[in-house]
Amino acid sequence: MNVQEFGAGQEASPAEMARSGLLLMGEGAQVSAHAIFVPADAQGVARRVEIGPGCRVAAYAVICGGTVLREAAAIEEHTLVGKPERGYAVGHVYPGAGAGTVIGAGVVIRSGAVVYAGAEIADDAVVGHHTLLRSFVTVGAGTQLGHHLTVERMSSLGASVRCSPGSHLTSSCVLADRVFLGAGVRTVNDRELIWRDPGRQPELCPPRFETGARVGSGSVILAGVTIGAGALVGAGSVVTRDIPPGSVAYGVPARVRRPRGQKEAAS
Repeated sequence: MNVQEFGAGQEASPAEMARSGLLLMGEGAQVSAHAIFVPADAQGVARRVEIGPGCRVAAYAVICGGTVLREAAAIEEHTLVGKPERGYAVGHVYPGAGAGTVIGAGVVIRSGAVVYAGAEIADDAVVGHHTLLRSFVTVGAGTQLGHHLTVERMSSLGASVRCSPGSHLTSSCVLADRVFLGAGVRTVNDRELIWRDPGRQPELCPPRFETGARVGSGSVILAGVTIGAGALVGAGSVVTRDIPPGSVAYGVPARVRRPRGQKEAAS
């Protein structure tokens, strides 16, 4: 949809969006007069914004074209939702093209959070203060993301996942249902740290966390590692190889110590 009255990146008020037909609001939705809309992406393509029944958009939230808020979603102050990706990353230049961004029913996006275009957040999830979700991230129902968390593009988080504050999930990470990450967990997807090398492209291999896996605070999970279903990784570990399902591992580098639920033998 192209709407000539809105240029690329031009801001619009709720009233201007409604007059243009680019803002649909359900019954009981509340949008602050100080909310800001950016309907057209960097290529000048304008997209409609849909705000479902009972939603709340607070003052100074910025909502970009293509965003859909399902019933009773809450967007707090100074958030940015639906931002198009623009610039260089991992061998590609992104042109600032918009995309559909879906915020599920009952979702809360807390103040200062940034959600890029193409992200999808399922019902009843919570995105913490100043957390960043890059392009095409998916978040499952009931998941809770702490504050100051970074989730890079194309990562997939399942249902009822818990990510504590200050963690970093590298591009294309997969977290299955009920994964629990402690605070300050770091993930790596590039074994050789290749950056703009004209002679070669990085072979990215993100970590994977299977159903119910738990990783303690301050751990580092290296490229290509799988944390098995129900496994527990102790705080401060550096995980260089796969951790089998149902096991307990810790250390630098992390080693499997025992099956989960079995007490450690006395020394």
